[in-house]
Amino acid sequence: MYQNQDYEHDITLKASMYDMLFQYYKYSNPEKAMMYYMKHVECMHQLANLEHQHGGYRAHQNNGGNMQQSYVRVFHASPNAPNVDVYVNGQPILQNVAYKQVSDYIPVMPGDYQIIITPAGKQEAVLTKDVSVPANAAVTLAAAGKVENLQLVAYQDDINPEMGKAKVRFIHLSPDAPNVDIAVAGGDVLFSNVGFTEASDYITIPQTTVDIEVRPAGSNKAVLTLKGVKFENGQVYNVAAVGLVEGQPELEALLL
Repeated sequence: MYQNQDYEHDITLKASMYDMLFQYYKYSNPEKAMMYYMKHVECMHQLANLEHQHGGYRAHQNNGGNMQQSYVRVFHASPNAPNVDVYVNGQPILQNVAYKQVSDYIPVMPGDYQIIITPAGKQEAVLTKDVSVPANAAVTLAAAGKVENLQLVAYQDDINPEMGKAKVRFIHLSPDAPNVDIAVAGGDVLFSNVGFTEASDYITIPQTTVDIEVRPAGSNKAVLTLKGVKFENGQVYNVAAVGLVEGQPELEALLL
């Protein structure tokens, strides 16, 4: 009865979905939150029974005996898009997300999810995309580009800090900006020739407070300067360029 792996996968995704819905409703509608919590518990009991009957559920086997856990957050980086609602597999997860807002990480099970983005309070989707979430991963889903060319871009995040150093990455999310270099003001280039929707690799740097410049790739002329950016040991940073070079909202850099 429980030998079908698709069935196991479906139960795992349902458990993750019910947990997300519990988190979503726990303050605004505690009664509904409790309903979803109980559904989540029921799914976890089914998975436990599968493990007992078949000598270990795959997720337990692949992760040293612990259920695999991944995390997803959503970043609204579209400069001319309205506030949005976000649905996962048809269920509302985030409401009224404004430009430049980034959600908390939401715990999910590894698997494939359908992400639908609508203008806040409306039903018509402006973007629909299937996203595959790897096991034991943290993923940022960025709504990028102008609303007429909206796209959802997935970035796998490093959430493992390094003692004695800071980790830093740059993400280019300004739709009308050219490829850019990110450099220490008046000094060395940290990330070179990063194009729109591209993310650099992470680098490690010692703890410091520094001025950071955004420059057109290959140029020494800064188009944006971040003053007094503090990078602390044992922290992981994502620096994202958002906004427009020409027009409003203006180009700026956010420290996620």
